[in-house]
Amino acid sequence: MADDLSPMPDDWQRALAVVAHPDDLEYGAAAAIATWTDAGREIVYLLATRGEAGIDGMPPEEAAPVREREQRAGAEVVGVSTVEFLDHRDGVIEYGTALRRDIAAAIRRHRPELVITLNHRDTWFGVAWNTPDHVAVGRATLDAAGDAGNRWIFTDLVDEGLAPWNGVRWVAVAGSERPTHAVEVSAGVDRAVASLAEHRAYITALSDDDPDEYARTFVEQAVSANKARFGDRQSVAFELFGR
Repeated sequence: MADDLSPMPDDWQRALAVVAHPDDLEYGAAAAIATWTDAGREIVYLLATRGEAGIDGMPPEEAAPVREREQRAGAEVVGVSTVEFLDHRDGVIEYGTALRRDIAAAIRRHRPELVITLNHRDTWFGVAWNTPDHVAVGRATLDAAGDAGNRWIFTDLVDEGLAPWNGVRWVAVAGSERPTHAVEVSAGVDRAVASLAEHRAYITALSDDDPDEYARTFVEQAVSANKARFGDRQSVAFELFGR
């Protein structure tokens, strides 16, 4: 853990961020996304679910549109205008070829050089158990980055006008217990806080804290966690897999 983190690559223009639920990107990664959109880079969000099972006191059919609206609002704060949903079922996402195909299709459609996802391992830093949805989507995203470039996998996508795209150069995993790279984000922290605070219905169900205070506390802690490994700078760390 004492090793310094390397700077994230910056010779790219398009990224696709793939996660399971509304709010997954806002718990830290949004500070990096705000920094990148400031630099003129294009980022698209792809959500496997609408987070419909995430609010205990709200039935899924009511929660889904609320959480979708909150996600679109949170994305807009950090400069992301395109947010897509795959409509897999929240809480019971299944890792497999159907999920890989959906993500590969999005990669072929948006042609990113960088793909971003969330911790795909069993635990958060060996302390808390990760959710099956995060594990399934993270693993499927890592696999789909290769699937997207292979014309002999998911051949029906070609019939839909989605030619193979082998231009993904990296997959960056946020929230990893094994980070390798980081990006300085001090200019994006306030917008990352505001982005997380847009998830007001979700945060209100989680905590008695004011959503703005809750968001400020979480994001400030997240971007300060790796200061000792990245020149005492606020940053978002990623485990970077090259392709």
